[in-house]
Amino acid sequence: MSEIWTQLINCKDTFISAFNNVATEIEEPGLAAFNQPENGWINRVWSNDYIRRAHIDVVDARDTKGIWMMHVCIFPHLHNDAPIFGFDVIAGKNKITGAFHDFSKSVKTDHPMIQQYFDSVEDFVPKKQRELPEWATNIFTGKMLAASNVKPEENATIISIVEENLRMYLDAITQYNHMCDTDECLKAQNYYCENQQKNPHTPAVMKSLGLPPEEVDLFCKDMLFPTVQQ
Repeated sequence: MSEIWTQLINCKDTFISAFNNVATEIEEPGLAAFNQPENGWINRVWSNDYIRRAHIDVVDARDTKGIWMMHVCIFPHLHNDAPIFGFDVIAGKNKITGAFHDFSKSVKTDHPMIQQYFDSVEDFVPKKQRELPEWATNIFTGKMLAASNVKPEENATIISIVEENLRMYLDAITQYNHMCDTDECLKAQNYYCENQQKNPHTPAVMKSLGLPPEEVDLFCKDMLFPTVQQ
């Protein structure tokens, strides 16, 4: 197995272990249909007193397409004003072709956790950065880590930043329960989801990796970034 795939699979295991340690895995209605580890597609969700939804989505198409991808998103409960944790990565055998990481605002652009995130990426500027479309600039911070065709020496740096930020996030979010008006947080989280749903690349990539198009369309509409109904 290639070095980068080994690093990313270990990163996936770090996320799952961390979620298992602090939260309870839940059976989200409808998600089981998209949790198909035997087909290389994993979808699992956790929740606790601070986290409304911690979702990990992995597509392992190494054998068929030479590609491995992972999506992780953590939403606070609607009474918690912590930012939204996001990490997406896709990699071929020899390199990460795309990596995206951010602490996106819920209701406060100046939230202390976002400042901690800024500090974590202060010294890391990928050699090649992607220009973001409007739907992305609507919701991501100005210091979103967005890299493509990542150099081999940058792989470990990106993974280290993300894993350290995961630990920081899971620890810090516990301080912000009941710090937000529920309606305000609901509106902010739905705005984030609605903009994410405009991303055309995720379903296109998933289909290109061999997942059934009708399942991908349903998954991206209802399960990847589901809005909260009032």
